[in-house]
Amino acid sequence: MPLKLKDLLAEANAMVQRIDGKRAEELVAGGALLLDVRDAPELERNGRAVGAHHIPRGMLEFRADPDSPFHDPVMDPDRPVVLHCASGGRAALAGKILMDMGYREVYNLGGLNDWTGDKLEGMDPGM
Repeated sequence: MPLKLKDLLAEANAMVQRIDGKRAEELVAGGALLLDVRDAPELERNGRAVGAHHIPRGMLEFRADPDSPFHDPVMDPDRPVVLHCASGGRAALAGKILMDMGYREVYNLGGLNDWTGDKLEGMDPGM
Protein backbone atom coordinates (compact mmCIF):
# COMPACT_ATOMS: atom_id res chain seq x y z
CA MET A 1 0.00 0.00 0.00
CA PRO A 2 1.52 3.36 -0.97
CA LEU A 3 2.23 5.89 1.73
CA LYS A 4 0.12 9.02 1.91
CA LEU A 5 1.25 12.43 3.09
CA LYS A 6 -0.57 11.95 6.40
CA ASP A 7 1.42 8.75 6.98
CA LEU A 8 4.73 10.45 6.22
CA LEU A 9 3.87 13.37 8.50
CA ALA A 10 2.74 11.08 11.32
CA GLU A 11 6.03 9.18 11.16
CA ALA A 12 8.07 12.39 11.04
CA ASN A 13 6.13 14.00 13.88
CA ALA A 14 6.60 10.88 16.02
CA MET A 15 10.34 11.01 15.44
CA VAL A 16 11.16 14.74 15.55
CA GLN A 17 10.48 16.58 18.79
CA ARG A 18 8.24 19.66 18.39
CA ILE A 19 9.38 22.62 20.48
CA ASP A 20 8.10 26.12 21.17
CA GLY A 21 9.77 29.42 20.37
CA LYS A 22 11.21 29.85 23.86
CA ARG A 23 12.95 26.47 23.75
CA ALA A 24 14.16 27.18 20.20
CA GLU A 25 15.68 30.48 21.32
CA GLU A 26 17.46 28.69 24.19
CA LEU A 27 18.86 26.07 21.84
CA VAL A 28 20.02 28.64 19.29
CA ALA A 29 21.62 30.73 22.05
CA GLY A 30 23.48 27.56 23.03
CA GLY A 31 24.85 27.03 19.53
CA ALA A 32 22.10 25.18 17.68
CA LEU A 33 21.57 25.96 14.01
CA LEU A 34 18.26 27.66 13.18
CA LEU A 35 17.47 26.22 9.76
CA ASP A 36 14.76 27.61 7.48
CA VAL A 37 13.65 25.04 4.87
CA ARG A 38 11.15 27.23 3.01
CA ASP A 39 11.57 28.03 -0.67
CA ALA A 40 13.38 31.21 -1.71
CA PRO A 41 10.20 33.02 -2.89
CA GLU A 42 8.71 32.53 0.59
CA LEU A 43 11.74 34.19 2.18
CA GLU A 44 11.54 37.09 -0.27
CA ARG A 45 7.83 37.53 0.42
CA ASN A 46 7.75 36.97 4.20
CA GLY A 47 11.25 37.67 5.47
CA ARG A 48 13.20 35.41 7.77
CA ALA A 49 14.41 35.16 11.32
CA VAL A 50 17.65 37.03 11.97
CA GLY A 51 20.50 34.53 12.04
CA ALA A 52 18.56 31.72 10.35
CA HIS A 53 20.41 29.68 7.77
CA HIS A 54 18.45 28.85 4.64
CA ILE A 55 18.47 25.54 2.78
CA PRO A 56 15.35 24.82 0.71
CA ARG A 57 13.70 21.51 1.59
CA GLY A 58 14.41 20.18 -1.89
CA MET A 59 18.17 20.58 -1.44
CA LEU A 60 18.48 19.43 2.18
CA GLU A 61 19.91 15.97 1.58
CA PHE A 62 22.52 17.36 -0.82
CA ARG A 63 23.58 20.11 1.61
CA ALA A 64 23.48 17.91 4.73
CA ASP A 65 25.65 15.03 3.48
CA PRO A 66 29.36 15.72 4.12
CA ASP A 67 30.24 13.44 1.18
CA SER A 68 28.11 15.40 -1.27
CA PRO A 69 29.80 17.86 -3.64
CA PHE A 70 26.99 20.26 -2.62
CA HIS A 71 27.64 19.93 1.13
CA ASP A 72 27.05 23.09 3.15
CA PRO A 73 29.81 23.34 5.78
CA VAL A 74 27.39 24.79 8.36
CA MET A 75 25.65 21.39 8.38
CA ASP A 76 27.22 19.19 11.05
CA PRO A 77 25.61 16.00 12.38
CA ASP A 78 27.00 16.81 15.83
CA ARG A 79 25.39 20.27 16.00
CA PRO A 80 21.78 20.56 17.18
CA VAL A 81 19.40 21.73 14.44
CA VAL A 82 16.16 23.66 14.96
CA LEU A 83 14.07 23.52 11.79
CA HIS A 84 11.19 25.64 10.66
CA CYS A 85 9.15 26.22 7.53
CA ALA A 86 5.84 28.06 7.12
CA SER A 87 3.69 25.83 9.34
CA GLY A 88 5.77 22.84 10.48
CA GLY A 89 5.04 20.10 7.95
CA ARG A 90 8.17 20.49 5.84
CA ALA A 91 10.21 21.04 9.00
CA ALA A 92 8.99 17.69 10.38
CA LEU A 93 9.79 15.87 7.14
CA ALA A 94 13.19 17.58 6.95
CA GLY A 95 13.89 16.65 10.56
CA LYS A 96 13.17 13.00 9.92
CA ILE A 97 15.50 13.02 6.91
CA LEU A 98 18.28 14.61 8.96
CA MET A 99 17.80 12.00 11.69
CA ASP A 100 17.88 9.25 9.07
CA MET A 101 21.17 10.77 7.87
CA GLY A 102 22.73 10.59 11.35
CA TYR A 103 21.97 14.02 12.78
CA ARG A 104 21.42 13.30 16.45
CA GLU A 105 19.69 16.36 17.87
CA VAL A 106 16.94 17.69 15.61
CA TYR A 107 13.90 19.76 16.58
CA ASN A 108 10.83 21.06 14.79
CA LEU A 109 9.96 24.63 15.74
CA GLY A 110 7.03 24.63 13.33
CA GLY A 111 6.45 27.79 11.34
CA LEU A 112 8.23 31.10 11.13
CA ASN A 113 5.54 32.70 13.32
CA ASP A 114 6.44 30.25 16.08
CA TRP A 115 9.86 31.93 16.21
CA THR A 116 8.63 35.51 15.88
CA GLY A 117 5.28 35.39 17.67
CA ASP A 118 2.60 37.79 16.49
CA LYS A 119 5.07 40.55 15.61
CA LEU A 120 7.87 40.81 13.12
CA GLU A 121 10.43 41.29 15.86
CA GLY A 122 13.56 39.32 15.23
CA MET A 123 12.90 39.48 11.51
CA ASP A 124 15.23 40.35 8.68
CA PRO A 125 12.94 41.41 5.81
CA GLY A 126 15.65 40.83 3.23
CA MET A 127 17.72 37.85 2.22
